[in-house]
Amino acid sequence: MTRIQLADGVYLTYLPARKFKTSLLSAQFVTPLQEETASAWALLPAVLRRGTVSAPDMGQLSARLDQLYGARIDYTVRKKGENQCVGFVASLIDDSFAPGGEHLLEPVTELLGELICDPVTERGRFVPAYFDSEKTNLLDAIRSLINDKRDYADSRLLQEMCAGEPYGISRLGSEATAEKLQLHKLYALYGQLIASARLELFYSGSAELERVEQAMRSAFATLPRENVGEIILAKPHPAREEVHRVEETMDVTQGKLGMGFSCGSDDTAALLMGNTLFGGSSNSRLFLNVREKLSLCYYASSVYHRQKGIITMSSGIEFDNFQKAYDEILTQLGEVQAGALEDWELEGARSTLLNAYAAMGDSQGKLENFFLGQAATGQVETPAVLAQQVREVTPARIFEAMKTVSLDTVYFLRGKEAAQ
Repeated sequence: MTRIQLADGVYLTYLPARKFKTSLLSAQFVTPLQEETASAWALLPAVLRRGTVSAPDMGQLSARLDQLYGARIDYTVRKKGENQCVGFVASLIDDSFAPGGEHLLEPVTELLGELICDPVTERGRFVPAYFDSEKTNLLDAIRSLINDKRDYADSRLLQEMCAGEPYGISRLGSEATAEKLQLHKLYALYGQLIASARLELFYSGSAELERVEQAMRSAFATLPRENVGEIILAKPHPAREEVHRVEETMDVTQGKLGMGFSCGSDDTAALLMGNTLFGGSSNSRLFLNVREKLSLCYYASSVYHRQKGIITMSSGIEFDNFQKAYDEILTQLGEVQAGALEDWELEGARSTLLNAYAAMGDSQGKLENFFLGQAATGQVETPAVLAQQVREVTPARIFEAMKTVSLDTVYFLRGKEAAQ
């Protein structure tokens, strides 16, 4: 991996790879996650994807991509730490596999630059029909989040646990702010974003670094750069003195119990291992005991949010099993904190993490997503470095780090009939 600076606030991460038949290109703006702008930033790449000056509609854009042997360019909206990342990811046939040795890197990179720097406009702003259509799509996407009750409960837990903190904001923003979006305001924000936000560029494929660098410099030569801001580093979640409890009722047949824990340690490798032992794999305490052995949950798993210093637990339960499941989940956390574990559990957790890091090299998409997360949160470790840290972490460090984990927030979604 090579990372170089191309311009003020513009960085290229070069990931050479010859084992893939495709190349990946990515251009991502990194901007602070804020309630008032989250929906606007989520809408922006969708509007930009509708056309450029040279290909002003989806039909002409598709035709141009077809000429490039079916290359694809999709817009993306992601949350990394307390930053929002919006932009495009392109997939194309790697030049080493292109018919007749044709070069596809340069024309696809050029189109990527056009989508960002030269979008189609009408009377000095975005095309109204494109704006209205994509705003409707965004509102539909936000409203549909409630249809998947597991994801909905997970997002509500984060909202409640990190209320008042950027980490509690959805990557799509809220329905209320999305409804208020206006065409002229979005165009003004677009100008602000491309001028002042950090731009992270990524390439994975067989082309040499010098060629990729030249293609990127050419494609983004007209990108304005002024008052470029620094990325926002997430602040650790402050632990509550008293557990915050939230209960909601909805027309559901399965309860959703979410529990958020604050972590008082900054030993990342130890907490990664501790979370994997607790609920981060199919060999975890939550899966084998709470779900399989005691049948208290339909599912139970946990995630360590490294940038925020928290662990969130997600489970689906029968309404009447709330207290039993709640108590048993805390019992299993206590077992991990006390070090009451078998050797096979420790090595199983270590193997799970090492396999995950090793598998990143088999997917260009996973590599891009990983290195974007690192760049957007101020981290520099590669998967290989993180894997080595996991290999070296001792049981004593794991238990010491997990002892700092304390219950912070409890969220429970129950059915209307059960609440009566």
